[in-house]
Amino acid sequence: MSKRAVILAGGKGTRLRPYTVVLPKPLMPIGEYPILEVVIRQLIQHKFDHITLAVNHQADIIKAFFGNGEKWKIKIDYSVESIPLSTMGPLKLIQDLPENFLVMNGDILTDLNYSVFLDDHVKSKHIFTISSYQREQISDYGVLELDKSNILKGFKEKPVVKYDVSMGIYAVSKKVLDIIPLNQPFGFDHLMLALLEKNENVVVKKHSGYWLDIGRPDDYDKAIGEFEKSKKIFLNE
Repeated sequence: MSKRAVILAGGKGTRLRPYTVVLPKPLMPIGEYPILEVVIRQLIQHKFDHITLAVNHQADIIKAFFGNGEKWKIKIDYSVESIPLSTMGPLKLIQDLPENFLVMNGDILTDLNYSVFLDDHVKSKHIFTISSYQREQISDYGVLELDKSNILKGFKEKPVVKYDVSMGIYAVSKKVLDIIPLNQPFGFDHLMLALLEKNENVVVKKHSGYWLDIGRPDDYDKAIGEFEKSKKIFLNE
């Protein structure tokens, strides 16, 4: 079965400055490949045959690097925004999307099986599936637990809070395009609120493997080390 992916690669990468002053974030190298090439190679391994890159900032550099995908024996085309449309807005510009497709950020390092993730979404017949990851945050402070009279009833020294976050990877039904406005910024948050308001079931699939969003300089440095150390986890080559 043909598999389609839309990769969001139009951001300015402001959190990764000064690295991204010259290069767009998706072309930042980890190991011998840019992060976006790692993602594309993974999608090819998971039997995707058509990738659309949604681009805006420094679009010409990205298009020059990836071309039509011939180098990787996959079809690559582009959706170019004239104004920034946030994360979900670019989908409205793509005219030939199939009934179900993958949408993801172009700066993610993960061992998620994209093919299984999309197949499970199709079987579920839900409108939207989010791949999630559990993060832990350690408080910098001792936390005081008070009653209504402000009397201390408990104390936790730098407690650990666990929470589920979106990995920036989604399996999407074409029906969501009816909700997304044309040529207006429309983010993941806007779409989730709209789907909740319509009582649509959004499925969350927890991933227990590896995931790193390369958004900040320390995350980027970590990704370089992890990729070099465990390349076979990410690329079977």
